Amino acid sequence: MITPNTAGSSGLILGIESSCDETAAAVVRGGAEMRSNVVASQIPTHSPYGGVVPELASREHLRNIVPVVRAAMEEAGAGFGDLDAIAVTSGPGLAGALLVGISYAKALAFALNKPLIAVNHLEGHIHAVLLEQAELAAKSEQPPLPLPALALVVSGGHTHLYLVRKRGESWSYRNVGRTVDDAAGEAFDKVAKLLGLGYPGGPWIDALAAHGNPSAVPFSFAQIKAKAHRRDGPAAAGRSAADPAASTLFSFSGIKTAVLRYTQLHAMAESIEHRRSVLAAIPDARPSDALALCDQQALDLIASFQRAVVDDLRRKTFRAAEQLGATSLLVSGGVAANRELRVRFTAEAADRGLPIAFPSLALSTDNAAMIAAAAWPKFLSKEIAADELSADPTLSLGR
Repeated sequence: MITPNTAGSSGLILGIESSCDETAAAVVRGGAEMRSNVVASQIPTHSPYGGVVPELASREHLRNIVPVVRAAMEEAGAGFGDLDAIAVTSGPGLAGALLVGISYAKALAFALNKPLIAVNHLEGHIHAVLLEQAELAAKSEQPPLPLPALALVVSGGHTHLYLVRKRGESWSYRNVGRTVDDAAGEAFDKVAKLLGLGYPGGPWIDALAAHGNPSAVPFSFAQIKAKAHRRDGPAAAGRSAADPAASTLFSFSGIKTAVLRYTQLHAMAESIEHRRSVLAAIPDARPSDALALCDQQALDLIASFQRAVVDDLRRKTFRAAEQLGATSLLVSGGVAANRELRVRFTAEAADRGLPIAFPSLALSTDNAAMIAAAAWPKFLSKEIAADELSADPTLSLGR
């Protein structure tokens, strides 16, 4: 394990991200200046299957990681000798995919005699927002977002709420909400696949929902009770289900089933299969190609599904913010790119006088800039990865 030299450092950290289906590398200075951000997407590889195939993801990471890192260094105008450290996602994610990034990062750090910093993917999503907020503050001299902040991390694999605080250079995270089954982004993907649309489902649902009536199909969510045995849940670490924050649980498996049931009751199977087959024959099909293949009933169903998911996220997030005394709100992850979510969250935050921040679209989905940014405070506090660092697919964040 190499001890970092923080005195006279360049501030440059190379971040590497390979937790799922995107191979990414980025160089960030001091956690606040993005010098490069390169992402190799695997969407064409996984689209025919309607979801990520772990074995294929690992193979694509092996193919992409060297050229992606090289491109990130060239874009940053930096040499490997200029780096203070190498940062890599250690979890959560797909085991094989994570191991590709970790193995490469460990070898690179050893060869360069640089410290290696392990970063939690969920913490990275939070720092995607903090990174861009720091860049904005540097340009306009605006004050940073007030703390404590409530962070909603919402993506294809995660729906979590964290109370975020800063003490000195270190950040702390208290897990105050989570999904008990499907993540919100997973529900978007599965419903899109069910309706004969493309992958990933979020952009397809988002684009088509604008043409439907979001009040046409009344979806509802049942109340969920916490299970104290979950080590990453808000009832864990000595907190009981009676804790107000412990009630902030999400579940999206039921609405997926409700959409399926609706299509069965309204005999939509034939039109869905027709749409699926037509889109499969279109090279690089886009949501605009699907619009003419959707009747008003399908568009209303899509819009109603999206509205229900966004409203459930909105209600529970703002309730938690009020209960916990959060003074600002951060929303990150792939689903944070959803236009309706941004509009409805922004409107309610304005009504409540609560500052809110989203990442840019480029930093909403998985990227390495967020990993390099999250590594900077760890570098300053000398939180260096152990030599035996390995992938942790179920790694949790906070207490």
